[in-house]
Amino acid sequence: MMDGVSLNTDPVVDDDADADEFEIEGDCGMAECISQSGVIQGENPLPPVVGMEFDSYENVYYFYNCYAKEQGFGVRVSNTWYRKTKERYRGKLSCSSAGFKKKSEANRPRPETRTGCPAMIKFRLMENKRWRIIEVELDHNHLISPVSGKIYKSHKQLGIGTKRALQLDSAEEVQKVRLFRTMVIDVEGNGSVEVSSGEFRSSHNQTSQLRLKDGDAQAIHNYFSHLQLIDPNFFYVVDLNEKGCLRNLFWSNTRSRVAYGYFGDVVAVDTTCLTDKYQVPLVSFIGVNHHGQSVLLGCGLLAGDTIEACTWLFRAWLTCMLGRPPQVIITDQCRTLQAAVTDVFPRAFHCLCLPRIMQKVPEKLGGLYEYESIRMALNNAVYYSLRPEEFEATWEDMIHHYGLRNHVWLQMLYEDRRQWVPVFLKEIFLAGMLPTRPNEVVESFFDGYLNKHTSLKEFLDKYDQALQANHQVEVLADMESRNSGFMLQSRCYFELQLAKLYTNNILRKFEREVEGMYSCFCTRKINGEGEVITYMVREQIEVDGNRRESRDFEVLYNATEMEVLCVCGLFNFKGYLCRHALRVLHQNGIEEIPHQYVVSRWRKDIKRSYVLNHSNGGIDINNPVHRYDHLYKCIMQVVEEARKSEVRYKDTVQALDQILRKLNLVEGRL
Repeated sequence: MMDGVSLNTDPVVDDDADADEFEIEGDCGMAECISQSGVIQGENPLPPVVGMEFDSYENVYYFYNCYAKEQGFGVRVSNTWYRKTKERYRGKLSCSSAGFKKKSEANRPRPETRTGCPAMIKFRLMENKRWRIIEVELDHNHLISPVSGKIYKSHKQLGIGTKRALQLDSAEEVQKVRLFRTMVIDVEGNGSVEVSSGEFRSSHNQTSQLRLKDGDAQAIHNYFSHLQLIDPNFFYVVDLNEKGCLRNLFWSNTRSRVAYGYFGDVVAVDTTCLTDKYQVPLVSFIGVNHHGQSVLLGCGLLAGDTIEACTWLFRAWLTCMLGRPPQVIITDQCRTLQAAVTDVFPRAFHCLCLPRIMQKVPEKLGGLYEYESIRMALNNAVYYSLRPEEFEATWEDMIHHYGLRNHVWLQMLYEDRRQWVPVFLKEIFLAGMLPTRPNEVVESFFDGYLNKHTSLKEFLDKYDQALQANHQVEVLADMESRNSGFMLQSRCYFELQLAKLYTNNILRKFEREVEGMYSCFCTRKINGEGEVITYMVREQIEVDGNRRESRDFEVLYNATEMEVLCVCGLFNFKGYLCRHALRVLHQNGIEEIPHQYVVSRWRKDIKRSYVLNHSNGGIDINNPVHRYDHLYKCIMQVVEEARKSEVRYKDTVQALDQILRKLNLVEGRL
């Protein structure tokens, strides 16, 4: 769709100290980007991000000025760096309130209007002759308002630099305006990364375009055209290489975009098709719904399994989801994915998929002497350690006893232990998306619809079937939870309480904890001083599938705050209290689970709508995603009609002004 802006992850080298370069404050040669009416017309709901690339210095200014106009502040050029050849190579754009004016000696100096605002972007010329944003500060130290009505100098025609007005009726400039509305990420794929065998390959081994068979491109075009007709909010982004060939692709339908608003706290990225060399190089974004069922949150096809390709895909997905990152993101253990996640989701907690790691054990360790004993020792360290120090000791014993000190794969696992070993993840809410028990597997969303030999055309033919089947399973589960009572196995008040609130699938899982509560045969208080009381709950657990042993689980209980915390960490892993915590609550005469342990994402009484029906009353006005998408669709219809003639344009502007004034009046009365 758009190819003027890109997000890249190549390292930025700061060479300000070069003797052949110099800096000036401001830039009188900056081209003003304006419309025929003299006011900038671009639209950019997304903020600037480190890594964005542009074709020219002027386009960076245009982009930031569009963003500033929408946010309600002005822009000025703070600094521009030049080489001795008079070639610009670096710049800084700031809020018009940046810095402070020099003190005037006039009798009646003008009052200070600047605030020393820190908001700015820095950008520089890269080796590929594109300008990349290298530093961003979005926060202002003063109030800004897009509806204030104030027009800043940067938004007006100043008549300096390039005199060309922005002809919005031209195809080129309409493309540029749309470029800022929906970001296209265009990376060159020229970096490399050292990875171990079995992980993503380096960029040097990659082609620069999707390996398509005859008819695949037409199948993609036909399918996407069909989806756009039936789903006005269908979102897709294409990445073309320098020859105009398809390199990477991302898409997401309305249901996936709205589902992310409900279930976007924990997201798994399924790259099985890439690592296992499927014909379809598919990457899927997966969440889990209120029944604990998988829900699709977007798909992509990648030409190469490189850092650049993964970063492109993650940024495309994040753009589709209106820039709202998940709290937790789960991927395979892979340096490529780890680098891309760190770059695109710096604030999200990055987990590595435990079942996928343990599936590799026979391949990585199967040839070792005493393999079976090593496997059992590894399982014991990973699955049955209750505290970090216990894991460390068990792991060290295994490494020392079997002489595995120099085993590269085990070394790498140990380095990443805080991202995949359950004992280190107890403070992270995972909503049941990361299995933490032996023999638990992670199934692909497209199991039964996609295998190594499925062609792209076949996959697109089956894609709707997979989505419809998933949708039907959720609808049936909704009906079962709302219309048929859950058959309780006990009369426990905890179970009775949640039976009124939770979906049946989650209740079945919670029921196992209620049953297990009665198998905890010894609960003793070991510390009764202060507000927090410590209990030790003993239970017989199954170890390695064929034997049972007694284990003690420490549970902390605060009666004042009604807080209970078990060392097993099940609540954060699964989203409901464990049998040990329930046992302590029961022993203290508590008849209801405290409200903070009743998770809204499992509730059956919350109305969740996934289809945006734009007829009267067809959207959920309480949902900001629905409101945004509905308004955007309506406004774009107005824009397309208004641009057809001067009369329509003037009438539309007048009508929009009236709407804006009315909204301002309503806001003033609130």
